[in-house]
Amino acid sequence: MKRVLTALVLVPIVLFLVFLGPKWHWIFSLGVAAVAVLAGWEYLGLARKVGAHPPGMAVVASLLALFAGNFEWPDLRPEIFGALCLALLTVCAFRGQIEQVMADASASIFCLFYIGLTLLTLNNLHEQANGPSLVAFLFCVVWAGDTTAYYIGRAWGRRKLAPGLSPGKTWEGAVGSVAGSLLAAWALLQLGAQLQARDLAVLSYPEETWYWLMLAVLINLAAQVGDLAESALKRSAGVKDSGSLLPGHGGVLDRIDALLVASPVLWYAQVIHRRF
Repeated sequence: MKRVLTALVLVPIVLFLVFLGPKWHWIFSLGVAAVAVLAGWEYLGLARKVGAHPPGMAVVASLLALFAGNFEWPDLRPEIFGALCLALLTVCAFRGQIEQVMADASASIFCLFYIGLTLLTLNNLHEQANGPSLVAFLFCVVWAGDTTAYYIGRAWGRRKLAPGLSPGKTWEGAVGSVAGSLLAAWALLQLGAQLQARDLAVLSYPEETWYWLMLAVLINLAAQVGDLAESALKRSAGVKDSGSLLPGHGGVLDRIDALLVASPVLWYAQVIHRRF
């Protein structure tokens, strides 16, 4: 029940930010940056449990600088990311004990990549001509897959998917997750078509239906990989959840782990599709 109630509060807020409109894109970007900071802080907590001591304030400042720089100078994204990585290395090199430099710098820079650079793709998607539709598609496919996997896995799950990483996940749940994502994608496409038939250009999916269904499968698989990857990080740190901010869901990092892989996959799929 906590899981459901938390979702009922968060989902409308997220969709409101997604569909604010182009001139309010900065508010969406600010929201994504805030999520990145919260998730990054939880990641740093995991890193400390395995012996690293990353400079928390420096990493948070780097995450904010990455989003601010991307907003002002999107063409300089790689240069900004590289400069911030070097800055974090410098901070780690001149603080604390010398034997901690490798672990501290690795944890700090990986946090900037794993959470900061990956979530920037959400902003990239949102800035496209049909950006809100793309982001809504991503969220609906990931959320539907996650929810379907949870309930099908609890009801009929027998064969473990990756017991060493996440003992609760099953092959039955994974297959159900793909089916749930496909169903959500199809329903969203139908909703978009109905709205456009009434001259309401809220959702725009110009390509053929098969393209979006193929993307739904790709996004779902990426989301499941992202979920398992974060489970591996938590297991290595000896914890069940990255935090406790979201009742029924654990921490912020627990809630966005699938998006950290799924969002870049959708972005790169769109880039490749435009090129070819």
